Amino acid sequence: MLNPKNLESIAQQLHNVLPQGLKNVGNDLEEKFKQILQAQLAKLDVVTREEFDVQSQVLLRTREKLNELEKRLDALNEQKSTSQN
Repeated sequence: MLNPKNLESIAQQLHNVLPQGLKNVGNDLEEKFKQILQAQLAKLDVVTREEFDVQSQVLLRTREKLNELEKRLDALNEQKSTSQN
């Protein structure tokens, strides 16, 4: 899930722009903002930072392996070319 501190920050910013009369409602309103934000963000097709970082590392290793395989293929093609001549 998304970082709760970010959600709290957004909820607090929304709370801060309310007129003074509504600010007195305070904690209940802030909690409702958090609940609404969490519900709406949960509907989005996003991944956590941790999941993103893991997939980035997988992609990096895959690229490294691909580069190694390309080099090996080039070397084999070079050997084939020289042996045919």
